[in-house]
Amino acid sequence: MRISKNYTYLLLFSSSLLLIIETTTAIDTVNTTQFIRDGDTIVSANGSFILGFFSPGMSKNRYLGVWYGKISVQTVIWVANRETPLNDTSGVLRLTNQGILAIQNRSGSIIWSSNTLRPARNPIGQLLDSGNLVVKEEGDNDLENSLWQSFEYPGDNLMPDMKQGRNRIAGMDWYMTSWKSPDDPSRGNISYILVPYGYPEILVMEDSRVKFRSGPWNGKRFSGVPQLKPNPVYSFEFVFNEKEIFYRYHLLNSSMLSRIVVSQDGDIQRYTWIDRTQSWVVYLTANRDNCERYALCGANGICSIDNSPVCDCLHGFVPKIESDWKVTDWSSGCVRRTPLNCSVDGFRKLSGVKLPQTNTSWFNKNMNLEECKNTCLKNCNCTAYSSLDIRDGGSGCLIWFGNLLDIRVFVENEPEIYIRMAASELDNDDGATKSNVKKRIIVISGLSAGILLLLLALFLYIRKKKQLKDRNMTGVFEGNLQHKRNKEDLDLPLFDFGAMARATNNFSVNNKLGEGGFGPVYKGTLNDGREVAVKRLSKNSRQGVDEFKNEVKHIVKLQHRNLVKLLGCCIEVDEKMLIYEFLPNNSLDFFLFNETHRLQLDWPKRYNVIKGIARGLLYLHQDSRLRVIHRDLKASNVLLDHEMNPKISDFGLARSFGGNETEANTNKVVGTYGYISPEYASDGLYSTKSDVFSFGVLVLEIISGNKNRGFSHPDHQLNLLGHAWRLFIEGKPLELISESIIESCNLFEVLRSIHVGLLCVQENPVDRPSMSYVVLMLGNEDALPQPKQPGFFTERDLIEVTYSSTQSKPYSANECSISLLEAR
Repeated sequence: MRISKNYTYLLLFSSSLLLIIETTTAIDTVNTTQFIRDGDTIVSANGSFILGFFSPGMSKNRYLGVWYGKISVQTVIWVANRETPLNDTSGVLRLTNQGILAIQNRSGSIIWSSNTLRPARNPIGQLLDSGNLVVKEEGDNDLENSLWQSFEYPGDNLMPDMKQGRNRIAGMDWYMTSWKSPDDPSRGNISYILVPYGYPEILVMEDSRVKFRSGPWNGKRFSGVPQLKPNPVYSFEFVFNEKEIFYRYHLLNSSMLSRIVVSQDGDIQRYTWIDRTQSWVVYLTANRDNCERYALCGANGICSIDNSPVCDCLHGFVPKIESDWKVTDWSSGCVRRTPLNCSVDGFRKLSGVKLPQTNTSWFNKNMNLEECKNTCLKNCNCTAYSSLDIRDGGSGCLIWFGNLLDIRVFVENEPEIYIRMAASELDNDDGATKSNVKKRIIVISGLSAGILLLLLALFLYIRKKKQLKDRNMTGVFEGNLQHKRNKEDLDLPLFDFGAMARATNNFSVNNKLGEGGFGPVYKGTLNDGREVAVKRLSKNSRQGVDEFKNEVKHIVKLQHRNLVKLLGCCIEVDEKMLIYEFLPNNSLDFFLFNETHRLQLDWPKRYNVIKGIARGLLYLHQDSRLRVIHRDLKASNVLLDHEMNPKISDFGLARSFGGNETEANTNKVVGTYGYISPEYASDGLYSTKSDVFSFGVLVLEIISGNKNRGFSHPDHQLNLLGHAWRLFIEGKPLELISESIIESCNLFEVLRSIHVGLLCVQENPVDRPSMSYVVLMLGNEDALPQPKQPGFFTERDLIEVTYSSTQSKPYSANECSISLLEAR
């Protein structure tokens, strides 16, 4: 049957129109009969990624790329025609019958194409939910069988499950390269490469010059990247076998978005997306400081960022060109002070370092460390050896030859390396000559004698002051307090009222630092020039003599850098005052809950505060002479010194235990709403775990910048603890972070702190960790237990439970502190 020519054209036109309509719908595949024009897109199955044409930055050029599909900021993760942009919107993507993707311009010329090593039968192109664009046989979902995939040709982004390394069979390298600029995705001069020779490690290259080196894989991580730790965001692995060598990571929560980017200036940073702020934030940075600069200290040098200057020679080595080192030019490196003698050499252990460059190293996975040592000794060119894998006590052997390059010190790092030394260098202490040793002995002896004299003078001075104080205390407590039971030695200097009045300018309002439930606090200056904080108990204060003595008794016996230091007290007639060290930066709540001041408290400072409070509580609960429960830990009772280091204050409500006591019961609840633990509020049972609960609340407040008490959210009626828990179980803990610290935060530290905070506020005190475990969790990288639901007390519920036994609401001007004390 003949079909008219016009009818044939109509059919072709209709088919073409149908194809165009198909490619504009949300499909994730393209076949050999379809094409994608500029303006059309395909979308992965769950909408996570989009493939289409775009123009980067301010550029008018057009590129085919893949970008995130569910976020507001267009973030391109892969570009096809990086080097051959289109200058108009005529571009078309096709898939050929051979399984090759091709981009054609207006004239029909191919400007970019993929490739394949084997013939195709029924190929399709598919955009996966990982962002990977693959060409495969229709129906075959095994990525190992794909004809081609974009993940094997990375751009400047390393995505989850994307390999960074080498296919040893095909000889293909998978490595990242930066964009030239935000407007130009063509290859920049920065490359991020897993080098396959020697023992593999990652290099960041600027053209042909090494900028940064990761150090070799040690079984847990790359030895030069100690911040690469187990965390709640992603896991990672290193694979080294006959088929391939690669590093990759896997997101633990698929709802979170995270990627590694190599920038135009050579930074390697991991970014994580935060929905609340609609922005990418830096989770961690690989090359963070000056010691990360490749071989900064030259051959056989070692870099320590805590030293000044940062470069030094390894033990047994001296600067090759002394004059250069004096002007901080370390590039010439170091040479041995004593030549090696192969038959009698030994080894010196060096711990906590990034291992030297491994491009000329030798390794064996089956040797133990002793076999490794013997292998090195037998080869006179061997200069150092180490375990290949540090897990489970160490295994394998890694050996270096020649100069040792790019070693740096890390405070917390596990690798140990054994460096070959001449026998004479092993006999000396740090290379010191006998003359130097004698000089040291003379100096030490002189210092010892001086210290003994100083201690003797101090002892005589203290004894004299104590005798005087005993006489004064007797008169004070008998005459002013008029009660014989107060005639006791508080072991604390006494100040008279007149001296305190002069120090505070007669308690001037201009000297007033603040006011709590027990009275005002003033800044004062003593006659010797010392600045102090004077806590003047109000005559109407509920803190009487017993409470006053309780605070003095506890704090005078506590000495820790994270506890405020009590300098003395004043007791005259009806005046009671405590004299503390003056801390210039006010209290923690002054910064946390103020829109302006919170900007001064970035994440590093907040994390330091969290760890400092934890150490202070650990001292109170475990390491002090008394086992002390603070019972009123809150933001206003954490003071900050001139370096923003935290000091726990206000021990008026503290209780101490003796022996093995860990808990007690009271008929009255004391503390502050929002920080009180459930068992204490409802049953009057307090223990060290009560302080742990308060600490957990404080941690979540520090991270969020919100108070637990009075917190509100448009989506629910939960308090801050409930809000944090809800975000945690929904896989969105990053939304808890205060906007003021997003730019400065280390997301690993933040996420770990949120996790620890939730462990501390669990409803059952048995489930809460001790402060010793809290300090351990904050300081290491081990996996954390899953928290259970926290003590969900809304403010209304907490008040009702608290007053169920007291039947009345005591007054407090300091955040509703309940301060009635009862005997244990």
